[in-house]
Amino acid sequence: MPHILVAGKIHPSGLALLGAAQGITFQHVEAVDEASYTPLVAKADALVIRTQPLTAATIAAALRLRIVSRHGVGYDAVDLAALNARQIPLCIVGAVNAVSVAEHAMMLILAAIKRLIRADDAVRNPAHWLWRNRMESGELAGKSLLIVGYGRTGQLLARMAAGFGMQIAAHDPHLPPLNWPPGAIRAENLMQALAQADVVSLHVPLAGKPLFGAAELAAMKPGAILINTARGGVVDEAALAAALRSGQIGAAGLDVLAEEPPRPDHPLLALDQVIFTPHIAGVTAESAERMAVASVQNVLDFFAGRLDPALVVNQGRIFKQGQIFNQGQIFNQGL
Repeated sequence: MPHILVAGKIHPSGLALLGAAQGITFQHVEAVDEASYTPLVAKADALVIRTQPLTAATIAAALRLRIVSRHGVGYDAVDLAALNARQIPLCIVGAVNAVSVAEHAMMLILAAIKRLIRADDAVRNPAHWLWRNRMESGELAGKSLLIVGYGRTGQLLARMAAGFGMQIAAHDPHLPPLNWPPGAIRAENLMQALAQADVVSLHVPLAGKPLFGAAELAAMKPGAILINTARGGVVDEAALAAALRSGQIGAAGLDVLAEEPPRPDHPLLALDQVIFTPHIAGVTAESAERMAVASVQNVLDFFAGRLDPALVVNQGRIFKQGQIFNQGQIFNQGL
């Protein structure tokens, strides 16, 4: 009988799904740190995990482990090499939080172009009331939006932005031209597209180095807005701070940072043209329930022999009706 370990607090609907399942047992620990669940992994055939690390040492201790399911779409804290060595598949929940992230990106775009932080301060601080006469607030209608990473979230954002009358382009080298989704003009050359965009919104996975560094920021239209709801580390934050101070970048909306929470002396925190949110773009009451159910369902589907191989992000094996599927790493799933 498979035993499932759930590491981290998840929506009760996910636990209810486990409780109703036949032929399995499960254990739940709510704390979101590796030390809280490591002593329990030796008995686990499956692991449902939130944002905490899953290191090679913990994987080595999980002698019975056959499947890992991430409660979300990111897996930066998971040691994929260690899972691959054991041929243990790692799966994600797909696009269940795409609507939430797209809405959040749209909110940050509006807040940035309207200079919401400065507007709020002008009301709270009477000495700043006359800020309103500087007319820094802008309009979205007729502005150009470049979406970098045109997966499900990027496509939803395109539809939302179209409702505000924006001109929309997208850059995604992983999507072939013949299968290009509607809603945005395909931008083949990133640097050229950056020079034409009033707003740039990032929806890409974390790579080995920042995708947006000093060169990319310098290529953007002067005064443009940068939005990041993807991953911390996608943007070179020191370069972004310099670009904001110089006026090359007019404003930014950031849901993610390389270090979370940031240190008090982080250079971006001193800039009132930056709108921050605490890595919550994909964390709504609705999406939390969908992620909990989907992450648990992935494990149940694995043991039933019907796990969707499109949700596997590493080279682990998936057994389905006697066959073995080896999935390559996927990109833009749910971003």
